[in-house]
Amino acid sequence: MVAKKKTTKKIEYLGTGRRKKAIARVRLVPNGTGVITINKKSLDEYFGLDTLKYIVNQPLALTNNTANYDVNVNVKGGGFTGQAGAIRHGITRALILADASTKDALKKAGFVTRDPREKERKKYGLKKARRAPQFSKR
Repeated sequence: MVAKKKTTKKIEYLGTGRRKKAIARVRLVPNGTGVITINKKSLDEYFGLDTLKYIVNQPLALTNNTANYDVNVNVKGGGFTGQAGAIRHGITRALILADASTKDALKKAGFVTRDPREKERKKYGLKKARRAPQFSKR
């Protein structure tokens, strides 16, 4: 006779955030202690700048859920600023799944809409997208 495995379902809210080339997969675990883990590192370990930590915490602080959820993030691509924006977008999407009544406040703050700005492509004959080589008269 085979023993049955007792499985308890974990409730998690998933959200995918994007900004520039960064993609963040966010898991919100309810009844947590407010710990934010990014790529298996703490928030303070991963982001050195206070402004980036502030950006990540914005949706949780706005909805007064800073200590209610544990946040696990897997982020890749882009730079630190893009990754912070992607994490904020992912947390916002997961919060809306967790509690739909928070959507109006998050929408008003501008966290729900993805930032569509991308890096402009480099054109031939130029050094960057718009930077022309230095002009010399003689």
